[in-house]
Amino acid sequence: MDLHLTGKTALVVASSQGLGRAIAEQLVKEGANVMLTSRDEEKLKRVADELNALGAGKAAYCRADITKVEEIQALVQAVRDTFGRIEILVNNAGGPPSGTFEQFTDEDWMKAFELTLLSYIRVIREVLPDLKQGGGHIVNIASSSIKQPIPGLVLSNTFRTGIVGLSKTLSVELAPYNVLVNTVAPGRIATDRLIYLDEMNAQRQGVSREEIQQQMEANIPLGRYGQPEEFARVVAFLLSGANTYVTGSSILVDGGMIKSI
Repeated sequence: MDLHLTGKTALVVASSQGLGRAIAEQLVKEGANVMLTSRDEEKLKRVADELNALGAGKAAYCRADITKVEEIQALVQAVRDTFGRIEILVNNAGGPPSGTFEQFTDEDWMKAFELTLLSYIRVIREVLPDLKQGGGHIVNIASSSIKQPIPGLVLSNTFRTGIVGLSKTLSVELAPYNVLVNTVAPGRIATDRLIYLDEMNAQRQGVSREEIQQQMEANIPLGRYGQPEEFARVVAFLLSGANTYVTGSSILVDGGMIKSI
């Protein structure tokens, strides 16, 4: 299938590692020009070099802290200066700390809000003039907790569901401009974030991380953790010219783990 991504301009947030990096790589493979961003310039340079070696689309990078408005504004302008009008946006962010409700202060809640939800709002606000000029695609990355809260992740559970409300509302408001907005929610995808969560669970239960993984995989119908590239392929389709009619949807990529309909 031709995804019609050749020459398209994409901004992928939090793309120096994990799911963001996998999405950026898939887009570059399909011929898109991708701006990478995170707070780690060394990682960004390495990833950009690796993606440019693929010989398809182009990758550039711009360091930014997405909890700071002025750095988001500079990032978006850097995309325009490098590749032109932004047609594709992937909102992504590292997850907030694990813990239970009584462990967190107001400061913890505010930091989680700024990172996990407000950053999405701010990036969309800056990119929106480009998208409204000629249509485009937004994918907001969330978590399987949008369907089933994850124990010990009260901060993430709270703000990830807010992403769904944001996406659904924008899918209606931006439909007249042919801007398609969707949420994609990973289940147990093998990234550094998942290793961290498994290690936290292992410490609480007094077992090894490998035992936690075995427990988790036993609850996944496909019997294994997903790979970042499997997740990225779903996202790439939703961002592509091949997707002309899917908007306002929340799509799980979880190997069948979540049991709700």
